[in-house]
Amino acid sequence: MLLQDLLYLFYPEVCAACHQALIKGERCVCLSCRYKLPKTDFHCNPENPMAKSFWGRLPLETAVACYYFNKGEKVQSMLHALKYKGREDLGREIGKMYGNDLRESGQLKPVDFIVPVPLHPKKLRKRGYNQSACFAEGLAEGLGVAYSDRILKRTVNTATQTRKSKLARWKNVKDVFCVDPTVLEGQLDNTHVLLVDDVVTTGATLEAAARVLLEKANLSISLGAMAFATR
Repeated sequence: MLLQDLLYLFYPEVCAACHQALIKGERCVCLSCRYKLPKTDFHCNPENPMAKSFWGRLPLETAVACYYFNKGEKVQSMLHALKYKGREDLGREIGKMYGNDLRESGQLKPVDFIVPVPLHPKKLRKRGYNQSACFAEGLAEGLGVAYSDRILKRTVNTATQTRKSKLARWKNVKDVFCVDPTVLEGQLDNTHVLLVDDVVTTGATLEAAARVLLEKANLSISLGAMAFATR
């Protein structure tokens, strides 16, 4: 314990949102930022902006996101740390916190599986982890439901979606997912799947992945994300 305290003294952990030193007992994000970060509360409103963005595109139960995303603000710093700085713990911590919020609200229809949007194996090997899976794992723990990263597979290593138009994003991902062939026939029938990504901008990636699941099985689907871009 003494060694740990000394290490913390000289190398303090910092908040992923504001970059100030965390005090003892804080994890990943300081208490001040946890209070001030722009929560969406989408789960309290079935006609929320994220859900509306998929109207006419997908038959959904609901769509929810933990935070609003705006460029240059704290949520962007957190997503950058999660995606590029190896902060897998941050994704799990935010996911667990949001899962607890969803469970306690009682607003989300009971979920059978939480499934992350997958990375292509080549990109997964390069990065070492899937940032969406980190958030999904924490979400599953907070909600107390099953998590599976084996249901969906990414078959094409697409270029980054950054700076692409809405149409270009859709073309980039519309044929890149499949259901893993080892998933048993009928295993997903009559289930409710919560499909999870890290951030939603146009929603093209989630739409493409959801379509594959809906075509494969008689299931209902909801969408979740750590952040929703306000554009």
